[in-house]
Amino acid sequence: MTQPLTAQRQRVQLSPKEAEAKAAEAKRKSDESLDQKAASYAEALRLNDSAKEARVSAVIATHLKAVRDWHNENINRVPEGSINPTTGQVLTALDREIIADSGIPKSVRAALLEGLRKDLTEEQIEIIYDQYTIGKVEFTLNGYKSIVPNLTDKEEAVILENLKKARDQAIDMKNMKAVSGIFEIYKTKNEQYLNENGRNWKQLYKDYTDKRKAEKAAAAAGN
Repeated sequence: MTQPLTAQRQRVQLSPKEAEAKAAEAKRKSDESLDQKAASYAEALRLNDSAKEARVSAVIATHLKAVRDWHNENINRVPEGSINPTTGQVLTALDREIIADSGIPKSVRAALLEGLRKDLTEEQIEIIYDQYTIGKVEFTLNGYKSIVPNLTDKEEAVILENLKKARDQAIDMKNMKAVSGIFEIYKTKNEQYLNENGRNWKQLYKDYTDKRKAEKAAAAAGN
């Protein structure tokens, strides 16, 4: 007699030894992927010194693996249904992930900085941080420059400071959605700053999008 389809699809339960082997293989593949990512970050510096590049890559790989391990061990420690104590709203899955990842021990970041400073300048370390966050500081700053006419030096300095704070917090996030979530926090701070200092962010953004739509329409009509 043929088993029901649901029974056929039931997952075969692994023995403890098989489960351990499967977990070990998954970790090996993850380690390999993170080693490759770390190497690409170090290569971006173009150090022209293979020994130095290898040391920098090893430091970054250690940090990436620590971030992964912390995330995997703590992601479920903020229960589903937990609320934001300020707003009373239920935390989203992304909220809970950011909370969990941001709890990583300070010693992990300290070890990253200590290791990088043995071979790199502060400017080079910033380049590494930009690799972690796929250049979001420069990209987002350029967005503000496009949206806000005649951005003052002071406004730009405040916005840049906030974006660098976002970058600093974001490198301890495991996933890019959480990295983007951190930047959203500081983008909100920037928009509040502009509103509190004589700008109307909502209107500025509307004017910018209207202008872009008009430009696209004109370009399409020209073709």
